[in-house]
Amino acid sequence: MKKIKIGIIGAGRIGKIHADNLRRHPQAEIVAISDLFAGPELTEWALDRGISIVTKDSDELLTNPDIDAVFICSSTDTHVPLIKRAAQQGKHIFCEKPVSMDIRQTEEAIEEVRKAGVQLQVGFNRRFDHNFKRIREHVLAGSIGETHLIKITSRDPAPPPEDYIKVSGGIFMDMMIHDFDMARFLSGSEVEEVYAQGSVLIDPVFGKHGDVDTAVVTMRFANGALGVIDCSRKAVYGYDQRAEVFGSKGSAAATNDHPNTAVLSTEEGVISEKPLHFFLERYNTAYIEETEQFINVLLQGGDVSVSGADACQAERIALAAKLSLRDNRSVKLSELKELIEEA
Repeated sequence: MKKIKIGIIGAGRIGKIHADNLRRHPQAEIVAISDLFAGPELTEWALDRGISIVTKDSDELLTNPDIDAVFICSSTDTHVPLIKRAAQQGKHIFCEKPVSMDIRQTEEAIEEVRKAGVQLQVGFNRRFDHNFKRIREHVLAGSIGETHLIKITSRDPAPPPEDYIKVSGGIFMDMMIHDFDMARFLSGSEVEEVYAQGSVLIDPVFGKHGDVDTAVVTMRFANGALGVIDCSRKAVYGYDQRAEVFGSKGSAAATNDHPNTAVLSTEEGVISEKPLHFFLERYNTAYIEETEQFINVLLQGGDVSVSGADACQAERIALAAKLSLRDNRSVKLSELKELIEEA
């Protein structure tokens, strides 16, 4: 039985999640893992999972002839050089989002992938969520008719630490970029124009680093539909992930997942569980499925589910939202090239 041999670059939380998920696939074998801070603890962790090579040098993976594909799970600023190097070495690539904070760099990385003829899948895992996939199926089947409105709610249970905030790229690139990709995924249409509003309502540390913690973005799609995304860094009741597509024949909506669906009803009130705590719990099966689909494409051929072009488009929407907030006006995506050149 053929196996795809994998190298993982970056052994933080997400790298280890991908490692454990890859081990579930009978035709995937993790050959090596690299991390700048690799030490005895990582070596022990890797050996427990049958990973024999642990190194601080990612180039050992990228030049290893036994490795077919790499999972890039390191910090965002390393993604572009690693993608380029992997492509030049003929490795297929799975890269966490975003590819970069700079659209021009992302485009350069995608071009390197194209020239090398390798696969690049980007980690927009929410496309693989059972709830959101079902909405998309209804839209594609015509069940709700012509799409008129897309509404997405995305709220984290708690804000990230300051060390993360200052390098995250901001709420649009770091957090809401998932929702920009989801808007394209659910609508089946491209975003043409955005208008963003944002405030610092949770913690002044966001403002200190030129960011906001609460934002609303409205969008106009190429097919005429309108969209609204509301985003918050802190929802005291848990991880709030909801979406609705409304159309001429009805709507398709997904509510939050919960630990259980039991509801206690008494004269004092009606009580149910809070939503699942955070993204690891909420999107656990989505992480598994995106990994499985990537390996299956490498084995069987075809196209990856989330391409570099998809990632680039989400980044373009995020940049338009950032510029809209800065300039307090709507921004058309067709303006971006000119605005980037002016910056």
